[in-house]
Amino acid sequence: MFSRLRFGRFRRPLRLARSSVVPSSVVYFLGGVGAATAYYTLNRPSGPLFVGSTTKLEHLSPIEYGSSGDFDVAVDEITQIVGVDHVSISQSDIEHHSDSYYQTHHPKPGQVPRVVVYPASTEEVSEVMKVAYKYKVPIVPFTGGTSLEGQFIASRAGITLDLNRLDKIVKLNELDLDVTVQPAVGWQDLNEYLAPYGLLFGPDPGPGACIGGMVGTSCSGTNAARYGTMKENVLGLTVVLADGTIVKTKKRPRKSSAGYNLTGLFVGSEGTLGIVTEATLKLYVKPEEETVAVVNFDDIQQATNAVSDIVSKGIQVNAVELLDTNMMKCINFVKSTSKQWVEKPTLLIKIGGSKTIVGELVKSIRDITKNNGSSQFQFAQTEEEKAELWSARRMSLWSTIDWGKKTISEDVKVYITDVAVPISRLSTVIDETKQDLDSNGFKYTIIGHVGDGNFHALVLYKDEQADEAKKLVGRMVDRALENDGTCTGEHGVGVGKRQYLVQEVGEPTVDTMRRIKLALDPLRLLNADKIFQIDPTDKDH
Repeated sequence: MFSRLRFGRFRRPLRLARSSVVPSSVVYFLGGVGAATAYYTLNRPSGPLFVGSTTKLEHLSPIEYGSSGDFDVAVDEITQIVGVDHVSISQSDIEHHSDSYYQTHHPKPGQVPRVVVYPASTEEVSEVMKVAYKYKVPIVPFTGGTSLEGQFIASRAGITLDLNRLDKIVKLNELDLDVTVQPAVGWQDLNEYLAPYGLLFGPDPGPGACIGGMVGTSCSGTNAARYGTMKENVLGLTVVLADGTIVKTKKRPRKSSAGYNLTGLFVGSEGTLGIVTEATLKLYVKPEEETVAVVNFDDIQQATNAVSDIVSKGIQVNAVELLDTNMMKCINFVKSTSKQWVEKPTLLIKIGGSKTIVGELVKSIRDITKNNGSSQFQFAQTEEEKAELWSARRMSLWSTIDWGKKTISEDVKVYITDVAVPISRLSTVIDETKQDLDSNGFKYTIIGHVGDGNFHALVLYKDEQADEAKKLVGRMVDRALENDGTCTGEHGVGVGKRQYLVQEVGEPTVDTMRRIKLALDPLRLLNADKIFQIDPTDKDH
């Protein structure tokens, strides 16, 4: 494709008047200009792909990968790089790297990796990518496999690059409050390592998530109200590009105005621009004291109003989570915790700081929530009570699945999705989503990181309800966008939400993203078909 786009036409030759007498110096000058112009014109890119600042889908040719023979040669060369023990075609490995129970978007027949490769270093990843580039082999990066929107589906059956051998904590800079890690380090393992130092890493998504995938989706978790998302917590990255080039986006300063913010470009790119092999992350000092408050309300509007008041008064909480009535009933039904919960919309609030500050914050939050109609307020006074009160949030997903298995079917599925809206619109969007789900006869639970307007719907369905569940999620996204929100607060786009990205940001913005993708990955090898369409023949992956 690119060979066809590379050559343009010569411009018409310069014509001089017949009577003109041209000095030899001018002839030499014009000759030099003419040669340079001819060289540029011959070699400049042409065609609509290279005209303007953006690239529309219809201006692309279909993706052309290497032949089956090329693939076999590539695998042989890659095996020489990583060793025969680190290249797998076993059925169990293929299945593990193709799908998961929790994904909202599942692969179609044939959308599985042909080979799984396990490199052990940045240098090995680089060498593997050089081979993949040479033979035009599509690559999907993989770490924890906990993504929800089909991010690791091998939509172009090629090689899945499993980075789980890159699992080291490279260096802790205790005084500077940062740490450099490899992509397969789990956030839970990292916090366990940091605990003796009195430090923590802020983002806390689902169990099993690894730093590589967290960078890819720019996820957050329950602590986002205090510590922000991955975008605010990544200082610098080491990235291997599609052709094997190794790029370090930044050193370790907390601020820099040196050039483009490449770190921010790669965070949230879902492995479509490069493969992250190291990340330098911000750390925080653990609060001297931390407690958990549980506050019940008669309706969601009261709960979100209380959160708005807490935020507007500048009160810094470590986390503030909303669990709807269904979630509280669900937890009681399956007895997933040791406590019997009030079955009303409930806020779980983490409050941290010095002992004096925590005491004052608890009083302030109690007053604010009471003024917003809370019916009950309790807070933990021991570590055991704190763990018990937070257990409702920690067990929410497993409780929902268990509830579905016991009340619907052992084969029940769960559609886990998220949106985010301004806090002032949150109760409206949640209430309308609940009404939609109720009127269509679905069982579900709602949980939300309401400190930043992000909430999740966990929709239970049977196989024959899959299409209707997807439509319900579509309406939930429409609702969020109509209320100045986003189609995904932290799960990423993947394949499952591609159709909503254009609706959210507009075609020119997506066309700009596509142009950036092609600049860094002109052969479209890296995690193709994720975030937006990259092949005009791709209708629905």
